[in-house]
Amino acid sequence: MTTLAIDTDIARTVPLDKIDVSAPELHARDALHPYFARLRQEAPVHYCPESAYGPYWSVTKFNDIVAIDTNHKVFSSDVSVGSFVLDDTTLNAVDGGIYLPNFLGMDPPRHDIHRMAVSPIVAPQNLLRFEATIRERTGRVLDSLPIGETFNWVERVSIELTTMMLATLLDFPFEERRKLTRWSDIVTTRPGYGLVDSWEQRERELKECLAYFQNLYDERKNAPPQPDLISMLAHAPTMQDLGPEEFLGMLVLLIVGGNDTTRSSMSGSALAWNLYPEEFAKAKTNPALIASMIPEIVRWQTPIAHMRRTALSDIEFGGQLIRKGDKVVMWYVSGNRDEEVIDRPMDFIVDRPRARHHLSFGFGIHRCLGNRLAELQLRVLWEEIFKRFPRIELMGEPVRVPSNLIRGFIDLPVRLHK
Repeated sequence: MTTLAIDTDIARTVPLDKIDVSAPELHARDALHPYFARLRQEAPVHYCPESAYGPYWSVTKFNDIVAIDTNHKVFSSDVSVGSFVLDDTTLNAVDGGIYLPNFLGMDPPRHDIHRMAVSPIVAPQNLLRFEATIRERTGRVLDSLPIGETFNWVERVSIELTTMMLATLLDFPFEERRKLTRWSDIVTTRPGYGLVDSWEQRERELKECLAYFQNLYDERKNAPPQPDLISMLAHAPTMQDLGPEEFLGMLVLLIVGGNDTTRSSMSGSALAWNLYPEEFAKAKTNPALIASMIPEIVRWQTPIAHMRRTALSDIEFGGQLIRKGDKVVMWYVSGNRDEEVIDRPMDFIVDRPRARHHLSFGFGIHRCLGNRLAELQLRVLWEEIFKRFPRIELMGEPVRVPSNLIRGFIDLPVRLHK
């Protein structure tokens, strides 16, 4: 019996109150879909009494997730009452975690002030300015790849392209840009899962991140304003009282948001080509379909598996009584597979109607700030791939990130054909 068959059998038979969809091992095996399918059918608002992160509610259906994501007055993401992710230790000063406040962990009006300080970076005129740079770099990276040899698509393509873009957004020293990848990975992975061995090591490296950016900040503060994220923070009147923790929290959000999510979609799309070659053939033959193919990639991959809220008061939701202070987890990865909202949700369909109707970027005040930039990077990547390669062949099993937050890849062994 295959691992998938075993997981499917367990998902069908395990008592509902024993289902814990937060376990990183399940995410590393991409074994969650049978569990989520059962929860959507039998317990769409599901209470897990015991987990590594304490008790929590899972919300798994599309429309229920939208309802919670757009109701910050009852379901808060503010770090003063909880966190915006399930694992408090990832971004809060809990059990060895370092406190990393940022606007994803804020409610209005503070959220709006912090978000507005950096939102100009993705203004339409900036996206137009970025496209030529993205296309030139993408072509250069693709042309450097070996033909007929197995290599790691994540390392050679996804990480390289997203890290170059992130270095541009931050005006970060280009030759040291892989530091950004390291810091991003450390933030989203608990110690003991292959990156750092302890909370102390994690804190030490994040403090190195803070010191590095503090130098950049001081330089930008004493120079005329420039169109990069650090200069925007240095010169925004509303950001002048940022303490070290808030500055680091903002940096972490910008680094992860500008790196991990697009990286995961770039890797997931290469995997999708192997699983659904006939769909990609449609887009290769008819480039107009790339417009719907890109949001379908983002839906199908769902690079952020969940976001978490904390109930500010007792509320009845989905037939369940959620108590004040309870953790409420919106599983975007499940909502994007909701059969009642999305036709054939497990399949990749390049010409899917209403392809943008997905949860991957969130809804409401916390909708992803850089969603248009992410789509631009993906569109350029696939336009340039289709010009060059008739096939990207998967040469082994993907190795996934052991995280219930980031749905990404560590290794995706592929071979290019001409």
